[in-house]
Order: sequence, then C-alpha cells, then structure tokens
Amino acid sequence: MIRSGIILFSLFVSATQAEAPINMTRPKVLISNPSVPAAALELLKEKCDLIVSPSDEKNSILNLVEGVEAIFWATHVKLDNEIIEKAGAQLKLIASMSAGYNHVDLKELKKRGIKLSNTPGVLSNAVADIAMLLALGTSRRLTEGRFHIERGTWGADTNNTQWMLGTDLEGSTVGIVGLGGIGQAIAKRLKGFDVARILYTGHREKSEGASLGAQFVDLDVLTKESDFIFLSAPLTNETMNMCNGTFFSKMRRTAILINVSRGQLVDQAALIGALKEGQIFAVGLDVMVPEPLPIDSELLKLPNVVLTPHLGSATVNTRNAMAQLTAKNILLALEGEELLTPVKF
Repeated sequence: MIRSGIILFSLFVSATQAEAPINMTRPKVLISNPSVPAAALELLKEKCDLIVSPSDEKNSILNLVEGVEAIFWATHVKLDNEIIEKAGAQLKLIASMSAGYNHVDLKELKKRGIKLSNTPGVLSNAVADIAMLLALGTSRRLTEGRFHIERGTWGADTNNTQWMLGTDLEGSTVGIVGLGGIGQAIAKRLKGFDVARILYTGHREKSEGASLGAQFVDLDVLTKESDFIFLSAPLTNETMNMCNGTFFSKMRRTAILINVSRGQLVDQAALIGALKEGQIFAVGLDVMVPEPLPIDSELLKLPNVVLTPHLGSATVNTRNAMAQLTAKNILLALEGEELLTPVKF
C-alpha cells in the first residue's frame, strides 16, 4: 500500500509540473501592438514568454516593459529614454517592424549597448505600388474628379472639351530622391510606363542606377527638370523639411510631388501654399504631419491633393513578412547570434 501511494504521489507531482506556470528562465519579449501578425507570435512563443500590450499607446507599453529582454516595436510612438530606462539593464534588442527608425532614440541605445533591427527591403514593392497609385491619381486629377461627382458639377459645362485633362507619365522626366530599395522598385515600375528619363539623387552614385537606366544628378537639377518627383529617402537631419518654399519655387508648374517616405521631409505649410498658388500641379501623399491627419486639414479641401493613410506596406503578405523578420531578429539576438538586418549607428 505504501509503495502504491508513493507511485500515485509521483504521478500527481509529474502531472502538476506539466501544468506548471511558464518557465521563468525563458526570455521575456514585449509585443508593443496587439495587432502584430500571428505568424510572428508563433515563431517567438516557442522560446520566449510573450507580453502583449493591449494597445500601442505609450502608457500601456510603459506598464508592461519592465524586465523584458527584447521589444517587438510595431507602433509610431517615439521609443524614448523613458521606455528604455523602464525596461531595465537586461534589455538586449529593439526590433522595429519598419524600414525607417527615426522614431527610435539611437543615442540612448548606443549609450546602453542595445541593438536595433529593422525590416528593409521586405516592404519595397508594396510601397512602390502605393507610389505609382498616387502618381496616377494625381496626374489624372482623381480628387478633383471625385469632387465634381459629389457636388453635382460633372458635365456642367458640356461645351468644354478640355474638361479634366490630366498629364501623362509616358514621355515624362521622373526624379527619385533616394534610390534605396523603395526607390529602385519605383524605377522598375516606371519602365512599364515608357517614361523618357529617370533621374535620381542621394549621397552618391549607385551601380543600381546604371542598371535601371537612371541618371545621377544633384537635387537642384532633379527639382528643376522633373515632371514627377518621388520622395523615398529616410528622414534625417539633412532631409527634414527638404521640400520647402525654395524647393517648390524651383519645381515646374506642371510638376507633381509624391511622398511615400516620411511626412517630415515636406514643409507642409509651404506645400499647401504652393498648391494654392499653382506653383506645382499636384501632390500625392501616403505620409503627412501629423498622423492621423486632422479632419479639418487644408489638405483635405484642395482638389489637387491625393491622400492615402500611410498604407505603404499595408498588404497581408508584406506585413506578415515584416513581422516574421522582426521575430527572427529577436530570436537571434537572444541567442547571441548576428542579426539578419541590424541597424548600424
């Protein structure tokens, strides 16, 4: 009987241990946004304890970040010293599910020896598609046409055969500011529209430019000679408000500006002035300041503006790929391995 009791007790202990709480030695990872694709969470939860923030607001993140070894960053909230300090000295990695990383305090990460990863390349095609959507929408006066439908003025002047004429991509000169992954994807798409010339500018001439048949020029030449200008450069101190009053004064009056980078590349007040005064033909924006854009913004009232709400990478396949790459970087960092896409700073 005693022996039987011992066996039963051992079985009870084994069963209890199988149902025990998560092993506390597993690294903790904070997921900053509850909408992170499940494909990434499945990768992480095999080896990590996941703490999922109920919202991507800063206060929610601050309440949960203490003690984590990595943060899966999927929010436009500024990742500042307060969050990093609250996390603690054990924090090894910030894994940002984005190509850009201007929302991260790089100086603080460098000071503390914390690594940073991002997701370059993965979203290039999806963002380039949005860029082309905006280029077509602006050149063919999409917003103005919709205004006419909504206001009942479509066909009001039946004698005007020039009504609502737009401009062509075919035969145009196109300038690309920033020939990185997104800029190159835009250039490839432009080939199908039979543009006459592709110009690009940046810190240096690139071999990829030659293979795309693109000509390297300085910003001043690009601004003056382009019929379409695509912004696909990262936000830096150098590019902040680069599209200002002086920039718009150099553009052709028939030219169109497309921004799929960051809203802060454009001085928005100067842009609105240029649009109202007819200094440029139109603008297409996937990014703006602030985001979300207030419903009383002047941009929403202008007929020569086409807007999308930061949809650049917003496809199912692209977001899944971005999330999985972010998760893989976290696992590599926790194992002391080299990151797939490290940010060097």
